[in-house]
Amino acid sequence: MSAERTASEAALAFRSVTKCFGATRALDGFDLEVRRGELFGLVGQNGAGKTTLLKCLLDFCEPDSGDIQIFGVTSRTTAARRDLAYLPERFIPPYYLTGRDFLRYMAALHRHAYDEQRVMATFTYLDLDPGALTRAARTYSKGMTQKLGLCACLLSGKSLHVLDEPMSGLDPKARVLFKQELRKLRDDGHTVFFSTHALADVEELCDRMAIVHRGRVQFAGTPRELTSRYAGESIEQAFLACIDE
Repeated sequence: MSAERTASEAALAFRSVTKCFGATRALDGFDLEVRRGELFGLVGQNGAGKTTLLKCLLDFCEPDSGDIQIFGVTSRTTAARRDLAYLPERFIPPYYLTGRDFLRYMAALHRHAYDEQRVMATFTYLDLDPGALTRAARTYSKGMTQKLGLCACLLSGKSLHVLDEPMSGLDPKARVLFKQELRKLRDDGHTVFFSTHALADVEELCDRMAIVHRGRVQFAGTPRELTSRYAGESIEQAFLACIDE
């Protein structure tokens, strides 16, 4: 397939993706499409297959069958991820780097110039003390570490943001501010694909969502469609009805 990217292509397309670990089928014919420019939430119980899906997307492990495309390019090629920024669930920056050194390093990896003014503005967006720029990462709290990782993603300039539990460890103020940044990314035409256990965040933020259950997509649609289909008084009740179906 051509590496050219057209406006009609999905940002992400998972086609019949299967991955087994011994007798355990972590992904079982997984099918999903994430549109360009949407804020998309991926939810599911522990062990449902979310982490395996992200590892396959990022080429950390290879599917046994099926195909994953990023902007129309197979994920098995390195070039497919040139427009992708990723934040893992357990983000741990090199302990010996200062915040500024880490962001300079990430700017080089993302192939753009380090801009101190943008960095300071992003720190403000996430309520992160500018003094953290001169401190070694080993001195950071869990919340500060998470904010540093989010800063690197927000500063990347990439078209697609893949975030695994991005609000883990954030205090209430930082959660509110980061949600504003997610909406701004979407409004600016970026695609955000994030996994979470917080159904309330999905209901508040997402254009569409998918529920992963036993390695398959149990539901894909808007949060409102989920509660309507499963006659739930809340998104939590609708989720339970969906996975019990």
